Amino acid sequence: MKAIIIFSLIFSNLLYSQIKVPDDYKKIPDILDTVDYLYPFIVPDKEYQYWRVLSNDADYEKAVLYESQAPDFMTINEPAPEKGFFQKCVGNNCFSYILACKKERSVYFSTEQQLRDFIGTVDNLPEAILLAKTYGYSVDTSNRFTGAYKIEDRHISLYVMQSKGCPVTKESFLVKINRKTGKLEAKSNGIYSKNEDCSVL
Repeated sequence: MKAIIIFSLIFSNLLYSQIKVPDDYKKIPDILDTVDYLYPFIVPDKEYQYWRVLSNDADYEKAVLYESQAPDFMTINEPAPEKGFFQKCVGNNCFSYILACKKERSVYFSTEQQLRDFIGTVDNLPEAILLAKTYGYSVDTSNRFTGAYKIEDRHISLYVMQSKGCPVTKESFLVKINRKTGKLEAKSNGIYSKNEDCSVL
């Protein structure tokens, strides 16, 4: 058992040293590794009178994660859809969705694809991170190879991670996002962490 742990540590350190992040990539600010802090930076692809990002919390006031500037006379109180994007469990407060108002009618955006459509052109770093999240990638700012970015005229490139399976494996990826189309290309940099403990608490 001790030998396996030692081998895992050596293997991880070897991978760390092999994943090189170019010097022109900047560190993603720590606050941007939390999805709820990304929503205020969305610049929707189309014009809406008003929009909100909500979780499916039973308490509607607690459910509001972000809301754009709303006209004084307008209120939207619609029931939550049965499913949404970034599903993390089953039940209450387990996913998010967008409720927008267009021409005085409410419109839902409740899947990862619909969130991409809502974002449209990728205007900034938080939108790029959100778009990557819809494909299962996330940011870990504790490493450069899982938390770095470069913004160019046509593309935003990110070093991000994916975590999956049992044993839990963490893999570094370089993703390149076309700012105009939102198309994402990904290249693996290799698995950098594997946790053999699959126990469920």
